[in-house]
Amino acid sequence: MPSLGRLHLITDTRPGRDPLAVLAAVLPVARAELVVQVRVAETATDREAYDLTQRVVRLTAPYGVTCLVNDRLHVALAARAAGGHVGADDLPVTAARQVLGPTAVLGATARYPGTAVEAVSAGATYLGVGPCYATTTKSGLPPEIGAAGVQAVAEAVDVPVIAIGGVTAAAVPELRAAGAYGVAVVGALSAAADPARAAVELLRGLSC
Repeated sequence: MPSLGRLHLITDTRPGRDPLAVLAAVLPVARAELVVQVRVAETATDREAYDLTQRVVRLTAPYGVTCLVNDRLHVALAARAAGGHVGADDLPVTAARQVLGPTAVLGATARYPGTAVEAVSAGATYLGVGPCYATTTKSGLPPEIGAAGVQAVAEAVDVPVIAIGGVTAAAVPELRAAGAYGVAVVGALSAAADPARAAVELLRGLSC
């Protein structure tokens, strides 16, 4: 199973964003500390998701970067990604593990210690925990859990906990102190004037 980087870049496919340009800027500075989660809009076709995933896999392969696909596990398999990530409304973790096989990276979303333990028991290799703070990159999210919520989950499981939701470089030390192994970001990189510099700042906090 591939090792898991600490900085998870979730592709931002909203109008006006260029996820591949952001990725190309971040790869040389983050390298194997980076994980790319391909996430597309619900209205995107499977073909569009597949095409983007293939391009991400090609870009990341020389750097040893893990590429995952959110929600659409059949796309992950078809594009030969390293695995996938499932949310609360996606396939159950047990079913996702059956689809991906025993060696794939499988992330699951969790907010509370109980659901986190269940996800790990069902085959999750890491957990995405949040939203930690307010964010505008995804609508319909539940209330923020803050660093205290991350800590509660991190203390309950023995797999990497990836904090997500409104994460900035300034927030990383607090999240790391709470037990987060890494962070997942969208706007902190996709909206940055200099994504490479923004990645360096995030990685500096993650190295503490």
